[in-house]
Amino acid sequence: MFAIISAGIAPGVALLSYFYLKDEYETEPLSLVLRTFLFGAILVFPIMFIQHVLRLEGIASEKWIQAFLSSGLLEEFVKWFIVYFFIFDHEEFDEPYDGIVYSASVSLGFATLENILYLLANGVEFAVTRALLPVSSHALFAVMMGFYLGKAKFQGKRYLHLALSFLLPFLLHGTYDFILFTQEKWGYYMVPFMLAMWWMALRKVKQAKGMYAEAVIPSVKGQA
Repeated sequence: MFAIISAGIAPGVALLSYFYLKDEYETEPLSLVLRTFLFGAILVFPIMFIQHVLRLEGIASEKWIQAFLSSGLLEEFVKWFIVYFFIFDHEEFDEPYDGIVYSASVSLGFATLENILYLLANGVEFAVTRALLPVSSHALFAVMMGFYLGKAKFQGKRYLHLALSFLLPFLLHGTYDFILFTQEKWGYYMVPFMLAMWWMALRKVKQAKGMYAEAVIPSVKGQA
C-alpha cells in the first residue's frame, strides 16, 4: 500500500516542484500552491461521478465523445474554473508565470489522486507508464492554460486569451484521449504528440518568464 501511494504521488509532486522552482522572480506562497493542489485532488470525485453518469445514460458511448466531452471538456473546464474564479484575481497572481504555477498545481492535484486510485485498482507495475503519460499530460495541458491566463491578466486582449486558456487544453486533452481510445498502436502517435507537447510547454514557460522580465525589470531600472 505504501509503495503504491508513494508511486502515485511522486510524479505529480516532482512535476509541480519543477514548475514551482522555475519561478525565478517572485516565488508563490507554498501554502496557496498546496491549497490549489488539494482543490485539484478534490475535483476527482465529482468529475468521476459525472463521467459515470454520462456512461450510464449512454451519452458518452462514442469514443470521440468520451475523449472530447467526458474527458477533455469536463476535466479542463472544471480545472479552468477553479483557477479563474479563485486565483485569477488573487493578489498573489502578480506576474504572468504565476498562471502556469497555479494551473499546474490544480491539474497535478487532480492527476495525482487519479493516479493513486488507478494504481490501487490495477497495481504498481503501471506506475512508470502513468507517470510518463497521464500525469505528465495533465501538467502540459496546465502550462497552456496558465500561459494564456497570464497573458489575459497582464498583456491585454483579455477575452481572447481567456478563451485560449480553456480551448487549447480542452482540444489537446481531447486529442490525447482520442489517440488512446481509437488507435490500436497508439504509441506510434502518442510519442510524437507528447514530444511536441513538451516542446510547446517548455517554450511557453520560457515566454512567460520573458514577459515578466520585459515588463518589470526595465521599469525597476528606470526608477533606480
